[in-house]
Amino acid sequence: MGRTAEVERSTGETQIKVSVNLDGTGRSEINTPIPFLSHMLDQVSRHGYFDLNVQAKGDTEIDGHHTVEDVGITLGLAFQKALGDKKGIKRFSDIRVPLNEALAECVIDISGRAFFVFNADLPKTKIGDFDVELVAEFFQAFSANSGTTLHIGCAYYQNLHHAVEAMFKAFARALDAAVAIDSRSDRVPSTKGTL
Repeated sequence: MGRTAEVERSTGETQIKVSVNLDGTGRSEINTPIPFLSHMLDQVSRHGYFDLNVQAKGDTEIDGHHTVEDVGITLGLAFQKALGDKKGIKRFSDIRVPLNEALAECVIDISGRAFFVFNADLPKTKIGDFDVELVAEFFQAFSANSGTTLHIGCAYYQNLHHAVEAMFKAFARALDAAVAIDSRSDRVPSTKGTL
């Protein structure tokens, strides 16, 4: 059995279906009603080498909040399910990613303890039709539902698109490193014996 999962979430506001293969090649099929979110999810797949399928519908006539948050929730649940008992994973990772003038960082501990820190001074504005403040909402939702300690930041930038994209790329690379299997051990990487 590969490290794969499929999760569906249906509410009065959204209908989300996510499937993930943690040991993929970066293939993606992303369909959301928010083009910038779809673009960022494609970055996660491509740079994390996850095979990712996201099908999302939501009440975007109100705004993008419910859809972005629920995609984060469902993706987090899918990763948690695909990780299973977490035996042999590397667990920790820290990655810095530049995108032109922007420098982003992501530090992850797949700890079973959800904690999220967002350290980026982003304006309350839009990139296209995407509300930039939803970047933090997406990562918060992923952290809470995957049981992951997640610190994300952008030290400096001039172009807002570059800043956000660099954060998603850093997240992808850090997540790939943290879920990777460590050939030196087949144990759960914790002195408690569980994560």
